[in-house]
Amino acid sequence: MPARHTVRLTIRPAALLAAFLLAALLAALGLPGPAAAATTASTTATATTSTTATATASTTATATVTATATTTATATATSPTDPNAPVLVTSQTTPPKGYRLTAAQVERIAAASLAIRAELRRHPQAIAYEYTKGSGQWQVSWFSAGRHQVELAQVYVDDATGAVTHVWTGFQVAWTMARGYPGAFGRRVNAWYVWVPLCVLFLAPFLPWRRTRPSADGRRRRRWSLLHLDLLALLGPSISLAFFNHGTIGLSTPLMYPFMLYLLVRMLLLGFGRGRPREPLRLSWSVAWLAILMVFLVGFRIGLNLANSNVIDVGYSGVIGADKLLHDKPLYGGWPKDNASGDTYGPVTYYVYVPFRAIFGWSGRWDDLPAAHAAAIVFDLLTLLGLYWLGRRFRGPTLGVVLAYAWAAYPFTLWTLSSNTNDSLVALLLVVALLVISSAPARGVAGALAGLTKFAPLALGPLFLRGVDPPPRRRAVVLYVFAYAATLLVAMLPVLLHDNLTAFWRDTIDYQAGRSSPFSIWGLWGGLGIEQHLVQGATVALALAVMIVPRRRGLVEVAGLGAAILIALQLGAGYWLYSYIVWFFPMVAVALFGSFPSEVGRVVAAALGQHPAETAPVAVAGAP
Repeated sequence: MPARHTVRLTIRPAALLAAFLLAALLAALGLPGPAAAATTASTTATATTSTTATATASTTATATVTATATTTATATATSPTDPNAPVLVTSQTTPPKGYRLTAAQVERIAAASLAIRAELRRHPQAIAYEYTKGSGQWQVSWFSAGRHQVELAQVYVDDATGAVTHVWTGFQVAWTMARGYPGAFGRRVNAWYVWVPLCVLFLAPFLPWRRTRPSADGRRRRRWSLLHLDLLALLGPSISLAFFNHGTIGLSTPLMYPFMLYLLVRMLLLGFGRGRPREPLRLSWSVAWLAILMVFLVGFRIGLNLANSNVIDVGYSGVIGADKLLHDKPLYGGWPKDNASGDTYGPVTYYVYVPFRAIFGWSGRWDDLPAAHAAAIVFDLLTLLGLYWLGRRFRGPTLGVVLAYAWAAYPFTLWTLSSNTNDSLVALLLVVALLVISSAPARGVAGALAGLTKFAPLALGPLFLRGVDPPPRRRAVVLYVFAYAATLLVAMLPVLLHDNLTAFWRDTIDYQAGRSSPFSIWGLWGGLGIEQHLVQGATVALALAVMIVPRRRGLVEVAGLGAAILIALQLGAGYWLYSYIVWFFPMVAVALFGSFPSEVGRVVAAALGQHPAETAPVAVAGAP
């Protein structure tokens, strides 16, 4: 049998990449926010706007030229009773009650801004409307001429000083979440003194702090490996998030793709049995200390959620849907104006919020929403426990602790928790599917439930049909298909019984298929329709191909292939958000850490000329 050759890197790529990532992250954290680019905004206006800026996208309203024109809704998804909702000013020469400036004066001040002057040169026929927006603040919006008007620019002016506080053009007019309002997503979790230590804790247990025994040339070297690049690639989106938090979408969006492409290739290689490490996983810290730190991190995460987090529209949607179910109302259609597109998820998403809505109630408003906080915390804790149990069953308690710790220390799982979204529910159900991967009907049920949350896991149906070795026999295939279809049918029953199928299709599948945003390169740059369809077609081909290839597969291969499919789906999507990372993170963690052999397995495999056995436990530094 031909000898296997390994390539040893003479440089330290992980150390170089770590330095690059740290430098870029610190540079991004030091960028001035969009408010500073104009002039200093009033504290009240900024705080109020950042609270409501959590809507996925603001709806671009159509204004009419008549005196009865309604206010633009582009500020955010705001309830009708919001005191900061824009109110159209119809008189150009008389100041509104409690205001010093007139609408005509405010328009002249706003039009003097350099960004607005450039916008008006491009659209000389644009029509301006003036609004009061809360106490002492004006909003001036320019709309395109014609029957179907589109908002082109938006300016905030302080009434007391006459100063321009904010200027928005381009996609930042319609997408308030692209403006970089401080704390709009997760609040304090975005602070550097929270984020950077989490990144360090995520990496630290796996770094080679000590030099190994002397090699043939007598020199001691640190054992850098591909795992360190993998972990840095998982942290890489932090750079993109830093630019996103400062409203620099032109950089934040494209910066996501290199890291996701790396992870896609890495997961595909592991899924096909390539790139598996030959040395055991060496932990720099003992498993006991890792477990203690994990418990501390869990407490910190829950405390931060309760003390300093917010509920974005995604978590709000879960509470509204649960309330509709409890009152036996159609699930899709007829949603409140402050979350009109909240019925875009699968019905399972709303079912799981029912007990939280029943226990914690709901005021009928977008308030603190304790039901959404409770749901997010439970999703997070169950995912962590599921990863521990999965690792323990697959390799033993060490791998279980490693997987659970990785979830607790990974910054983006905390970002998702602090935003109180439903994305950890997707991760939870996919972990359940891996736990029952050896049972065809059980993985059929888990796969279908995951698919009816945010629909992307439906692409894993063929992968779960194949399962792990040995290949499923006809009876197992029939059981899987029956369980999968029956689960879909039962989950859709409330929709069918309320004759709600048309609204379901319109507000979920049809809405998601036509969704575009500046948070993907397809929406940011435009003109890439053919390329986007090619990526989407390749993703469909991959999802179908994994039902047949590779011929041999275990849990590591299934996890790697599943993560690759989800990453590919996100690469081709028109809308993307950082909370989507947690969809594939559990599978990435299982594939990366589960692929390491034990010391015994490595020796035996070397003697037999084979790859280290998959079922051996993870080794710990200092352990026998």
